[in-house]
Amino acid sequence: MSGLELGGIDLSHSRLTELAKLADQAKPFYDWVTGQFRKLRQSNLSLTELLMTGTEEEILQGIVVCYDSTDKNIPLMTDGVGRSYQHSKACYYFFAWIIRDAPQQRLAPLVARIVSSTRIVSRKTQQLVLAKLIFRYRANVGTFEWDAVREIIIDRLEGSRRSVKGHEKETISRTALVAAFQAFFKHHGNYGRFSSVEIPERQVNIAEETFDVSARLLDVQGKCVGRVLMPIKTRETEGGGHAHLFTRDLMQALNAIRAEDGLDYLVTVIVARNWSAREAENIRAYVDHAVLFDLSPNEFTEFGEAAQASLNEFIETLLSGDLKPKKLEVPSINGPEAT
Repeated sequence: MSGLELGGIDLSHSRLTELAKLADQAKPFYDWVTGQFRKLRQSNLSLTELLMTGTEEEILQGIVVCYDSTDKNIPLMTDGVGRSYQHSKACYYFFAWIIRDAPQQRLAPLVARIVSSTRIVSRKTQQLVLAKLIFRYRANVGTFEWDAVREIIIDRLEGSRRSVKGHEKETISRTALVAAFQAFFKHHGNYGRFSSVEIPERQVNIAEETFDVSARLLDVQGKCVGRVLMPIKTRETEGGGHAHLFTRDLMQALNAIRAEDGLDYLVTVIVARNWSAREAENIRAYVDHAVLFDLSPNEFTEFGEAAQASLNEFIETLLSGDLKPKKLEVPSINGPEAT
């Protein structure tokens, strides 16, 4: 969490750290696309070789296969604030990103005009346009290897992040949650006991309680069978009664999700200086996972390596089927905090 300083001037570039983390989460999707093209062409060539040597029709067929895939284990693609794209949109952005800029602002209007003039459905038009662009400009691009694609994705995600209005603390935490799920997928090639995962773009409300970041755990039919719910709490003040009041807030959130008797996991992120040690212990006892940062809110710019590793381990245990949500079988904390 320490900044990069020279001459007393903060040179840290935390945004790049977060964007790089998000870009790395696109590697499983890149590998999945490569696998789809390989199966179609019955070849073990790299994605670069497949795109550079394929005919326009072969490139189109590969794109269509990706769009229409019924695979049960398709990794996530996210925007610049960590919100997952629906699969067809993920395919559109992935192929558009690797061949041209501004797929939403500049390419989408062109696709719409083609749809209007040809009466070809939008999805098919997208696929035709993407295949033609890759075939025509692949020599100019030169390579579609991951290292080059990663740099492109970082740039595209930065533009996406600038265009999306959201809360910075939510973005940091959502990025960490995506990273944890994708770390599991990269290692196992699936999402464990769930078929897929979705990261909603907005806060969710349950029984009048608000959760800033969440993940929906889906079965093979695409039905949500569980959630990871992540409230994010920041405090400028230190410890004392404020810490206790916040613990009570968390208990209300815990009561709200436990009342539904579902497969909901509560992961809380707390950013506060000198948080009460007693309240920290209480919180860890009540929730399924807690991440506490001993920082003032304006110092919270990223998940550190230790916090990310801990969250990765929690998600690994959850997806592996070895973890059930905690029950509300803990003592009451309605009394004042001891000093």
